[in-house]
Amino acid sequence: MHGSPSHPASICPVACFGAIHWDIIAHADRAILRDTSTPARLDPKPGGVATNVARTLSKLDIDTHLIGVTGADPAALAIQAQLQRDGITSHIQERQGFDTGQYLALHDPDGSLTAACIDDQVLSTASMEHFQASANGLPKDALWLLDANLPADILEGLAGLAPTARLVADAVSIAKAPRLKSVLPKLSLLILNTSEAAALTDLPDDTQAEKLSAILLDQGCSAVVITAGAAPLHYRTGTTTGELHSPSAEIVDVTGAGDALIAGTLAGLARGADLHEALTYGQKAALITLQASGAAPDILTWAAMSKS
Repeated sequence: MHGSPSHPASICPVACFGAIHWDIIAHADRAILRDTSTPARLDPKPGGVATNVARTLSKLDIDTHLIGVTGADPAALAIQAQLQRDGITSHIQERQGFDTGQYLALHDPDGSLTAACIDDQVLSTASMEHFQASANGLPKDALWLLDANLPADILEGLAGLAPTARLVADAVSIAKAPRLKSVLPKLSLLILNTSEAAALTDLPDDTQAEKLSAILLDQGCSAVVITAGAAPLHYRTGTTTGELHSPSAEIVDVTGAGDALIAGTLAGLARGADLHEALTYGQKAALITLQASGAAPDILTWAAMSKS
């Protein structure tokens, strides 16, 4: 890729593989307690890592493809309608007899996440067949993102089909990060937090990011980004290491901030930025998302992110 992120010669498309959920985000007006109901505002909308990243990428003027599975139900229809409004090219298989994946998040008034539950049986029991057919029809110059909500066999299958040096993965959670072990040598970039990196490398949770990233490169990754909440973001490639301090934010809602970091970073890479510069765009996207309700807020645009 050639050209600067502000004036690229071309912007490559991005294909997102993974979770397509119907999210219900609860914003309580007081601290959430067990064994009682709490007054709250409920915000339903499409969600899931791959979906959140895809919706944000589309807002950042990237030609975006979303590949995954849903049930054949009203939630799936609502998601498809929103994706169409977002301008995303969807490659979605509706599975009869399954409910579309659902995610429920409970947030205290300060925006922090008190609890969350997920039902993703529609994806966890999916086969490689649909994903392979969709992958074969994608633009050849696309960057690919795999989220670790995908079953391990699908992750491995897709990694074998991905364009050379154009495969990014997100570890998603402590429980799902180990699914990526077999595909590490295929990854041009791995994005995860310190706890997920520790789970993936079988090391204690308090292991330093510098050690975790070195091990992950030894295991085959070309580049690694490790986040730690408000602490500095750490990154390592085969030739450089560095860190970026997180800008301070007045938090409204943490939902989707990590996905926005990924989307902003991918939008930078798609425009020809190096990893360090792309991560600065990712941090701006995360900051804007933290200051709004839910993932992929309308105020998140490339123009807003490009402001100094």
